[in-house]
Amino acid sequence: MDRNTFTGLFLIMIVLAGSFYFFKPSEAELKKEQQRITADSARKAGVMPANITTPLPAAAPVLDSVALKGPFGSNITGTVTTSILENEKLKLTFTNKGGKILSVEVKDEKTYKGKPVVLFQGEQNKFGLDLNIGGKIVSTNELYFSTAKTSATSVTMRATYGAGKYIEFLYDLKPNSNNIDFNINVNGLNQVIQNNSLSLNWETELLEQEKSIKNEQRYSAPYYKYALETPDHLGVDKDHKEELKDGKIEWIAFKQHFFSGVLIPKDGFEKGNLEVKVSTEPGKVKWYAANMQLKFNQLASQSYDMQFYFGNNKFAELKKQGHEIEKLVEMGYWPLKYINRFVVLPVFNFLEGFGWNYGLIILVLTILLKLVLSPLTYKSYISMAKMRILKPEMDEIKAKVGDDNPTLLQQEYLKLYKQVGVNPLGGCLPMVLQLPIVMAFFFFFPNLFELRGQSFLWMHDLSTYDDFIKFGFTIPFIGDHLSLMCILMTISTLIYTYYNNQISGATGQMKYIGYIMPIIFLGVLNDYPAGLNYYYFLANMLTFGQQFLIKSMVNDEKIHNTLKENKVKPKEEKKKSKFQTRLDDYMRQQQQTKTQEKKKK
Repeated sequence: MDRNTFTGLFLIMIVLAGSFYFFKPSEAELKKEQQRITADSARKAGVMPANITTPLPAAAPVLDSVALKGPFGSNITGTVTTSILENEKLKLTFTNKGGKILSVEVKDEKTYKGKPVVLFQGEQNKFGLDLNIGGKIVSTNELYFSTAKTSATSVTMRATYGAGKYIEFLYDLKPNSNNIDFNINVNGLNQVIQNNSLSLNWETELLEQEKSIKNEQRYSAPYYKYALETPDHLGVDKDHKEELKDGKIEWIAFKQHFFSGVLIPKDGFEKGNLEVKVSTEPGKVKWYAANMQLKFNQLASQSYDMQFYFGNNKFAELKKQGHEIEKLVEMGYWPLKYINRFVVLPVFNFLEGFGWNYGLIILVLTILLKLVLSPLTYKSYISMAKMRILKPEMDEIKAKVGDDNPTLLQQEYLKLYKQVGVNPLGGCLPMVLQLPIVMAFFFFFPNLFELRGQSFLWMHDLSTYDDFIKFGFTIPFIGDHLSLMCILMTISTLIYTYYNNQISGATGQMKYIGYIMPIIFLGVLNDYPAGLNYYYFLANMLTFGQQFLIKSMVNDEKIHNTLKENKVKPKEEKKKSKFQTRLDDYMRQQQQTKTQEKKKK
């Protein structure tokens, strides 16, 4: 190596050594680089080291935990706790999950199996507000409320959105009452909640209380009432959903056969929808859902005052609530509901005041009604007796005219009726006038809470069927049992029909139809309340007794002589009824039409 080459290499080594010395990294820079390498290795392995932090840019805002979790972030998670309010009539269990009533027990009432009557309970019961916040629906039913205040008669629960921003549910149970005051306070959320309405959602499943799940489903339905209109309800025998029209909705009710939960807002709901589904689960009757709209005025503080009613469907109790809530008790269609409302119910309540057994009350009620209707029964008997006495003469007319000319035969019959002064419908009209009362009881007894759990003779509960004979299997049209009271009712109806046919002299098809109907009613009424069958049994026996008494007082020979006298009276002395005049005109037109048709042929 020559001298110049050596000198060059020596100078290069000096420069490199100087560079390493003067430009080496500091301890802080070495630590930072080591952290970077470690972090890169951790990311590749899918793990984040515990002590590695990446500082945010200085301009980035620091977010709090509420904003990171979402609206009402501090209430999204929590631990379920419960509290209880009770008075002489109700026991209410509250949960902080949703700030709602978890279950309602109606005191001093038992199910058919002897357990406490609990209207609803468990997580399947939902209640709360659905809020539109930032385009997302937030349900308070899913939030964990904090208890803001509690006392022996009230509880207040709150879900907090932020400082001075919250939703508050306040419940106040009145002493010795089935009513609970319920208030919703919305504070400081006017810039948070979008749209001009809040949606109140209530869902629940009715629990089985009675002996017959079929009857419970038959008489259970969601009800609602518009302002200035009569309460209405959804269908009872199938799944049904209905949109409620815009306007003031005074209340909604989740009605069960003998118990109800009613929500009454002070200022009404704007609109909403109701839904019902028939349950197929054991121990469940139906599922109800209500989604109602409350007006939100975008005020800094806004409250909604409401009231719950939880209790029985006794007419007098519901009437105290006002707003026509007593119409949850189904009284039947027009005119049946007026008969039940203004005649049968007042008499029943009057008799109830004596403290008698309800079997005795039904007996006395039936006797009173039969006494009131006795003039119609008497008139019907006399009319049928006249038709029976005239039957020999009618048979002679039929033999003379023949069966091939029914129009002429009817004309001859009408001549005979006119001569003797008999109205052929005289026996039917009194029975038709009594029919609305008979049908009114068909609605009255199955919906009468007073009969629930009341026993009489072998019947343990007059509000349901008495399964005196149990099959252990189901027979089509009959069911899995036979009701002894229904059998007695059927036998009494057959006896009554037989006796009626003897009075009227019915023959042919009309005679046998009377025997077929009681057999049909045996299958229909076998599953109906024993109290209803008991009333029909009593009505048949009392009518039978009335007719037997009338028969002993009426002389058939005297009636026959009166008919003969009418027959020989001069024509000008006989006054033709409007019915007879119209019938004569109709028969004459029919005869003329038939004669013209024969001429054309």
